[in-house]
Amino acid sequence: MLVDSFRFLPRSFAVMWESVEPAPGEGEPVWAPFEKRLSESRIAMLTSAGLYLDGEQEPFDGEREKAEPTWGDPTWRAIPQDLNGHKIGMMHLHVNNTDVLADHNIALPTDLLAELAADGVVAGASARHVSVMGYQQAGLAAWRTTAAPEIAAMLREDGADGVVLAPV
Repeated sequence: MLVDSFRFLPRSFAVMWESVEPAPGEGEPVWAPFEKRLSESRIAMLTSAGLYLDGEQEPFDGEREKAEPTWGDPTWRAIPQDLNGHKIGMMHLHVNNTDVLADHNIALPTDLLAELAADGVVAGASARHVSVMGYQQAGLAAWRTTAAPEIAAMLREDGADGVVLAPV
């Protein structure tokens, strides 16, 4: 099956990305077989919406992104499955945040995941999910060496069997 990665993006994005070659040592897909049944699996989610816990966590670095438009903050935030008592903030210059701030489930569907767990479709939700800022053109080295290993370690610690990617 052919995947058209640029179908819903502005045409200018295709020019920037269509000829990018894989990094050395990254020529093969990074998929791993999912061997557990979903009904026996604890699921985590990762959103690229730049969500953070307002008043509890630092926002993503929007000032640097404004100054350097091809840079994206390579840090990440742990977001609890249970968001009761927490206020969500969002920092992402390439996404209108109005709807997401009105309902975080647009970018991080924790309520739906809780329903799937209640219905037995999945064994449960991970205690924590992950939020990153999308548009990571210049920060890939930091992603490979720092952010991705840290995220994977946290999700393993939480007993996550799988991760649903929720890009914005």
